[in-house]
Amino acid sequence: MHELGIAQAALQHVLAQAERAGAARVGRIVLRIGELSGVDPDSLRFAFEAILPTSAAADAQLEIEAITAVARCRSCNLEYSPGPTALFECPHCRALGADILHGRELDLVRIDFT
Repeated sequence: MHELGIAQAALQHVLAQAERAGAARVGRIVLRIGELSGVDPDSLRFAFEAILPTSAAADAQLEIEAITAVARCRSCNLEYSPGPTALFECPHCRALGADILHGRELDLVRIDFT
């Protein structure tokens, strides 16, 4: 489960930012996860819940913002949501292949200190 490694890396960054800010506690951690990122939000939440109690962020609330995938057809320029699939078929012209505009995100977007 690579989500544990992601959770550990994110928590290290959060704790470093807390130390830099002189904060005693972390109140909230907000992550943005794209539908095509390859990260399972439930597994990531589980991993965070496993490691948070042993850290200075023990009482932090974890929020996960899910980002829907958006692709643009290379043939007709239609923007559409392909869903969590590897096959990008345009629903308008049926062309295969697209440019992914959103959905690969895996970002730490906010840390609230208390």
